Amino acid sequence: MTARRLQQVRVPVLWNRETVPGIFHLGLAVEDAFDRARPGQFVMVRFSQGVAPLLRRPFSIHRRTDDGGRVTGIELLYKVVGEGTRAMSRLGTGDRVDVLGPLGNGFTVGAGVKRVALAGGGIGVAPLVFLAETLVAEGFDPSAIEAFLGAGTEDDLLCADRFAAMGMSVHLTTDDGSAGLQCLVTHPLEMVLAQSPPDLICACGPMAMLACVAGLAEKFKIDAQVSIEALMACGLGACLGCAVAQSAKGAGFLHACLDGPVFDAQRLDLSGRFLR
Repeated sequence: MTARRLQQVRVPVLWNRETVPGIFHLGLAVEDAFDRARPGQFVMVRFSQGVAPLLRRPFSIHRRTDDGGRVTGIELLYKVVGEGTRAMSRLGTGDRVDVLGPLGNGFTVGAGVKRVALAGGGIGVAPLVFLAETLVAEGFDPSAIEAFLGAGTEDDLLCADRFAAMGMSVHLTTDDGSAGLQCLVTHPLEMVLAQSPPDLICACGPMAMLACVAGLAEKFKIDAQVSIEALMACGLGACLGCAVAQSAKGAGFLHACLDGPVFDAQRLDLSGRFLR
């Protein structure tokens, strides 16, 4: 379990930039409230004082900003998909939002892990940047990390430059062939697993992609951790809205907010049978 120190803070927006159409990068001045946040954890954000949107929205922590070892902010990467994120996209510098977190359990990279593969589909790349930057800051060899990024088009590919700037190999795929290989992101991942397998795969993206990653991990006998997205209203385990079925090896359901959102890939039934 990840060490936690839950905070609820009302903080100012530092910036809210549209990086590509429909994708926004939000900076929040949280100071030291999130000094124990770990890659893969998330926050619940409420950005309206009115009735709508009523509920908080969950977002993976994309990056953490430090100044001389002191945490000064967190960054969120999000896609506008509905009423809540449309309202969020209208936030400006100086506006204040209510943030609850850090929540959930993040990625765990053990001392024996020497090589890591990061697989991100679309906006699923968001927590993987935090993971990569944290590993490098803690002394992990960046040349031993490979990033596999997939999206629908070149415009939808996110953060490739960040991984490359850290000295990591980056593999790109798009559905339409506008950048990288025209295939699923799991295709080049499978090629690398067959030729030079890493010790660990960390993935975040659409459920079908995560199911494929889990299958590859089982095929090549490699540990894999997946960060899942699930509908949630509270982030604290009270609403039970983020239930996900365990694999045949387990019984019943787990909850993304408390047991995840990062899970051992073999622990889950990734066929898409979620409670809604």
